[in-house]
Amino acid sequence: MDVQRHLDELNQQGYTVIPDFLKADDIARVRAGLAPFLSTHAGRNNFEGFKTERVYTLAGRGRVFEDIAEDARVLALLDKLLAPGYLLTASQAICIHPGETPQPIHFDDSFYPIPRPRPSISISTIVAVDAFTAENGGTEVIPGSHRWSDATIAGAYDGRDADADMPPQLERLLVPMEMPAGACVVFHGTLLHRGGANRSKAERLAFSNQYCEPWARTQENFFLGIPPALVSRMSPRLQTLLGYEIMAPFMGHVTASHPTKVLRPGYVNAVEASRA
Repeated sequence: MDVQRHLDELNQQGYTVIPDFLKADDIARVRAGLAPFLSTHAGRNNFEGFKTERVYTLAGRGRVFEDIAEDARVLALLDKLLAPGYLLTASQAICIHPGETPQPIHFDDSFYPIPRPRPSISISTIVAVDAFTAENGGTEVIPGSHRWSDATIAGAYDGRDADADMPPQLERLLVPMEMPAGACVVFHGTLLHRGGANRSKAERLAFSNQYCEPWARTQENFFLGIPPALVSRMSPRLQTLLGYEIMAPFMGHVTASHPTKVLRPGYVNAVEASRA
């Protein structure tokens, strides 16, 4: 992969596409891996989508999702964009059903209260399991918006509730990410985007892994979401992405020990031992 070309596109427009991220057999494995979990979590609000299914903690749902979370092509970009020891912050599948309305326009690292313009604190990926079109709810982006200031964004919304009707001046700037099944869009956490309306007669399935700086709090608490016994069988690289690592000098230690200590057979929590 031409890493520099993708980095240049990320810098210039805020996103880049890896067109052949998954091959046909990989897509089949993803579909099979997701099948047991779909139809279990309907959206609870306009942001999740009332006609959208989501499967959270995806990295813990099967080997195929473990492999994708540490894909070498994505990590090659993250190595240039984030500090060493960066983390997986969110991992979920998203199935948008026919009749779903467009998601509110947002940016993924908006919950970090650091003024814009600024470097992104997180990097997002969205992988199309079904082809993305302008009609079936494919992701829509505003190119260049990763550079916008807080004042520019506030002016665009002009006092509107971001979860209500979208400002027309923003909607006119949206570009649909039309891409084939298996393609992956990588974008800055500061890029304004949304899931589109599904005006087709079929579902649109995708999944998203997001990564953040090692000092930032993650969206999903993987320490509680994925049992340590399962993490202990994962690769060392994925263990690091899930937070089982130290950020210098000692951020993330467990009772003054390296966090992978808790994954060893027979580990006894020091607090539990002291209270026995």
